[in-house]
Parts: sequence; C-alpha cells; structure tokens
Amino acid sequence: MTETIAERRDLPKMLGFLIPLLPSLLFRFGGEFIRFRSRARKGASVFQEELLRQGLDDATAASLASLYLEGSDPFKMLRSLR
Repeated sequence: MTETIAERRDLPKMLGFLIPLLPSLLFRFGGEFIRFRSRARKGASVFQEELLRQGLDDATAASLASLYLEGSDPFKMLRSLR
C-alpha cells in the first residue's frame, strides 16, 4: 500500500520530466516515419517496375506493388495486433 502512495507521488515528477521531451520526440518520430514511408514507396515503385520488366501485366503488377506497400504501414500493423 505504501508503494502505491509513493508511486503516486512520483507521477507528477515523471510527468514534469517527460512533458518537455514530447516535442522533440514527436519531431524525431515524425521525421523517421516520413523517411520510412518514402523509402517504402520507392521500394514499391522499384518492385512494380521490375514486375513489369519481367512481363507481368499492369493490373497484376500494381496490385502486387500495393500489397508490398501495405506491409510497411505501421498503423495497419498496430491495428492487426488488437
């Protein structure tokens, strides 16, 4: 019981420590997310071009490239974990 009270007293200290860090963390994670998505789009584009070069039709190549791109969507990954 005393540990819970001590933890409750530490909560404002922890929040006071974390709140100033939030803008930099959001900026950093936002930049990484944008970089990750742009690399995934470039990869899907290269994948689709290679499929077309190998002789697949446009519709199938576009469908496979979109499936390739879906694998890099972290929000869909998080939704599937629910």
